[in-house]
Amino acid sequence: MTSNPSPDPNPDRRAAGRPSPLFLGRMLGKGTPFARGDTVPTIRRLWRDQMRPHRGALSLVLVLIAVIAGASALYPVLIKEAFDAFTARDASAIAIAPLLVIVVTSVRGFALLGQTVLTNRVISRIEADMQTALYSHLIDADLAQLDRESPATLTQRFTTDFAYIKEALTRLFTVLLRDGATVIALVGAMLWIDPVLTIVAGLIAPFVAQPVARLGRKLRRVATSTQEEIGAMANLISESLAGARVAKVFALEGYLKGRAAQAFETVRELKVKAANARGRLDPLLEVGGGLAVAGVLVLIGWRIVEGNSTMGEFTGFITALLMAAQPVRSIGNLNAIVQEAMAALRRYYDILDLPPAIVDRPDAQPLALTQGEVAFRDVRFRYRDDVTALDGIDVTLPAGKLTALVGRSGSGKSTLMALVPRLYDVTGGAVLIDGRDVREVTLASLRAQVAVVSQEVVLFDDTIRANIGFGRPGASDAEIVAAAKAAAAHAFIDALPEGYDTRVGDRGSRLSGGERQRVSLARAILKDAPVLLLDEATSALDAEAERMVQDALAVLTQGRTTLVIAHRLSTVRRADLILVMDRGRIVEQGRHDDLVARDGLYARLQRLQLTDDTEKHDAV
Repeated sequence: MTSNPSPDPNPDRRAAGRPSPLFLGRMLGKGTPFARGDTVPTIRRLWRDQMRPHRGALSLVLVLIAVIAGASALYPVLIKEAFDAFTARDASAIAIAPLLVIVVTSVRGFALLGQTVLTNRVISRIEADMQTALYSHLIDADLAQLDRESPATLTQRFTTDFAYIKEALTRLFTVLLRDGATVIALVGAMLWIDPVLTIVAGLIAPFVAQPVARLGRKLRRVATSTQEEIGAMANLISESLAGARVAKVFALEGYLKGRAAQAFETVRELKVKAANARGRLDPLLEVGGGLAVAGVLVLIGWRIVEGNSTMGEFTGFITALLMAAQPVRSIGNLNAIVQEAMAALRRYYDILDLPPAIVDRPDAQPLALTQGEVAFRDVRFRYRDDVTALDGIDVTLPAGKLTALVGRSGSGKSTLMALVPRLYDVTGGAVLIDGRDVREVTLASLRAQVAVVSQEVVLFDDTIRANIGFGRPGASDAEIVAAAKAAAAHAFIDALPEGYDTRVGDRGSRLSGGERQRVSLARAILKDAPVLLLDEATSALDAEAERMVQDALAVLTQGRTTLVIAHRLSTVRRADLILVMDRGRIVEQGRHDDLVARDGLYARLQRLQLTDDTEKHDAV
């Protein structure tokens, strides 16, 4: 199962020589969104869980960033010295200055290349690791957790959310670290050239930082809403396309188009809000930069006129100031990107932080079946606090016998069956196999003893051979073919151009409903488990295929504890025990003839089925 790292008891600690994400908030000041709310803890966790394993490569990135910043700071200093030398009519400067400029810019250029390549490699690795962790967690998650969000919404986590996260991580190294270090180095160069001018230029920064911070907070809220709406939109599209057949039959095209248009418009409006908020940053930064340059021009111009500064100082300082303008703008715009990524990261960690409830207990032991008796002892179950699905189920399924569940739709039959392999855990009572509570044994050993065939067939986009082989990994081709024959599937498989190597398509779309169900049944037959759970296992078969499968099941169920949900008399009549369910309770139990003689709910259901079957026969 996926395990989450325990919280760091001392989150401020730093290993010697290792960069810490705390500098993000400190570099930008406590008044910015970087230092507010859950941003710093989230970044700290990102560092600890995903980035720290790559600290060797990240340290090399930091070295390259330092080289880039140092080379950038040298450039205006060289300009200053060159102009001062030219003013002093030093002829040697004509040869030396250009060579030094070429060396400095070449070093900076190669360092930029190395930093970009290495950063992209590390971030791609981090993204893949995060996606793998999220996927592993979802695969291990409880069905109750997965049912809370649609597959399309969960899929969107792997696309849109990770696009935000990857973009922010890339900007972290290319903008915040690289450009931040460059700005610091350039400020150092400006201080060396003229401290007074540097102070004048720096006075403008506080007036620009506060509006930028406010815009960042607004973008965080808009980004969260946008990502949620994109998830809902993805779910709507998936649902609409999956139901295209029904939509066309019932002329629902207009309805679906209207829903989609409304969803698209909601997302559009949120994106416009975000774009407008980001758009306000450029004028703020542009005006701030203009004010800084104007103030410097006034002061240095006056000082040159008075003879207190040189043209070299003027040229070098202006060069440094203009070189710092672009990275400062990039850092200002970074806040918007980080806020969008923070919303995506929060959603990512919200999923990872929800531990599965159905896990092995510390003292869980492997399940070793002796007879295969399944018992429900005062079992109660609720999907939600206000809805009771099962209420006081107390019954024993005889070992090696066939037990049938019948009842109206929604009476709790599928829920009761799902408790055996612990797809859900009881909210009261216990499920026992050979006297052992299923919560006291390991999940792997429990589910190895149980085979399931559901009316909702799940096939993976692989070959028929692979889909059957999932029942028992390592099974031989002969065993797979034998299982297919037992499930009445071999004939149609053999008739396919590629036979058992035919790919079934997305969710088995290249096969008919009956073919998919026979492949699913073959998978269960191959597993050869002592406990069989059959949920309407023959519901999609025609009469001839059903007869063949029923004959195969009659052999397969011999000596196995079998629980079957079925409405057809052919299955129910031969059951050793019939359980009649209504509103989450067992209201009748016995054999077919005894239940018919009681003239209760079972008898009424049988009469309704006989009437339906007669009407269908007459219609044919």
